[in-house]
Amino acid sequence: MELFLLSNGKLSDESTLLGYASEHIQAMLKARKISSAILIPYALIRSDYDARAQDLEQALGIKVKSIHHAESPAEAIASAECILISGGNTWMLNHMLHANSLIVPIQRAVRERNVPYIGWSAGCNVATPSIRTTNDMPVSNSVVLPALGLFPVQINPHYIDAHLSGHMGETRDERLAEFCAVNPSESVVALREGSLLHVSGNQLSYFSAKGQGFKVFRHGHETQEYQDTKALSALVPFECR
Repeated sequence: MELFLLSNGKLSDESTLLGYASEHIQAMLKARKISSAILIPYALIRSDYDARAQDLEQALGIKVKSIHHAESPAEAIASAECILISGGNTWMLNHMLHANSLIVPIQRAVRERNVPYIGWSAGCNVATPSIRTTNDMPVSNSVVLPALGLFPVQINPHYIDAHLSGHMGETRDERLAEFCAVNPSESVVALREGSLLHVSGNQLSYFSAKGQGFKVFRHGHETQEYQDTKALSALVPFECR
């Protein structure tokens, strides 16, 4: 299985989409001789699907086609060399994956055919068992349906531990601690901007363009920051490094 789970699409000082992860992604594309990808852009609400596909073509140097042009979305996934899932609104994305009957086709493509999956922000969220740790508003009248479950632990992308002056609502840490209190058997990996988890075969690795670590939230455990995935060894079925 090949997963790139990115916290965000690009850094504030970058003009190229997926720029901070380019070296890692390009190495995989070259090794697998991948020349095309299918884009699932359903999370985009105020952006153009084809424009996002064009941005990705320029960034990755491969042909990218948006799935909304496919007569059969499931068949498009079945023939895909690589799957790209854009950021945006996670609720809308997960709803559309179910509405277009794409959950099982994507699971089969990734697990059975070893098709690489690259998802950022919302695309990272839906790779986990559920979208309950998204930061997004449920802008559609959606229930919390299961997500893809390709990665076994909940992820919180765009993680930030700053407490803004004048903000009287709960901090992100408090929200994630609440999640773990309600779901004490589950954990959450909090990914800062410019970071990613990479599953390649049976190995799990972590990269941060800013040299920052990730946090793991577990009920009854002290929240700590880590620089490698060895902290996840008890939570995931991968070789952590």
